[in-house]
Amino acid sequence: MKIYDVSLPITSGLPTWPSDPKIIIDRFSKIEAGAEANVTQISMCVHVGTHVDAPFHYIDENAATVDRLPLTQLTGRAYVLRIPDEANVINADVLKRADIPPRTRRLLFKTRNSALWARPETSFQTDFVAIDADGAQYLAELGIKLVGVDYLSVAPYHEQAQTHRILLQAGIVIVEGLDLSEVSPGRYAMYCLPLKIAGADGAPARVILIGV
Repeated sequence: MKIYDVSLPITSGLPTWPSDPKIIIDRFSKIEAGAEANVTQISMCVHVGTHVDAPFHYIDENAATVDRLPLTQLTGRAYVLRIPDEANVINADVLKRADIPPRTRRLLFKTRNSALWARPETSFQTDFVAIDADGAQYLAELGIKLVGVDYLSVAPYHEQAQTHRILLQAGIVIVEGLDLSEVSPGRYAMYCLPLKIAGADGAPARVILIGV
């Protein structure tokens, strides 16, 4: 059984959204300094590295927060779809040409973004491949329940709101910041466990894929 950890390591050098606070990791208690134990504190946005967006991220206060997302939606069979490197955006036309298996409910997109994590790339990129509003609407019509992408946003850099709202209003969970660089297209068992942060609009997650 092959297990793929598709989560990004959280480090102080991990790229973050330009308007978000930087990651601060501070080991304030140190054995080498005479303390009994090593103890670390961390400061960061909840939308950092590999993370889940809850509906509350882009919808009003009555929307579900990350601690209320059903585990049945976050775990189960998923399909990794390879998008050709020449695609600059994932729109309805790209999706219609793709070979998405029938009854797919969790769809993870492997694009040329994945090469950024293989390097790794430490500076934020604005030209990442993402899903536009047209593509988001098509995914909602397909009955997709979870979408995963291999960069830090599901939506194009300059067009964030519409894609997010279409997906989240359709009840689609968004998983961003996946590292799919070592994963081949195909079916997997997916386990995505975001931190259970009460009332939060998102949370970092550990995500693994197991070949089936």
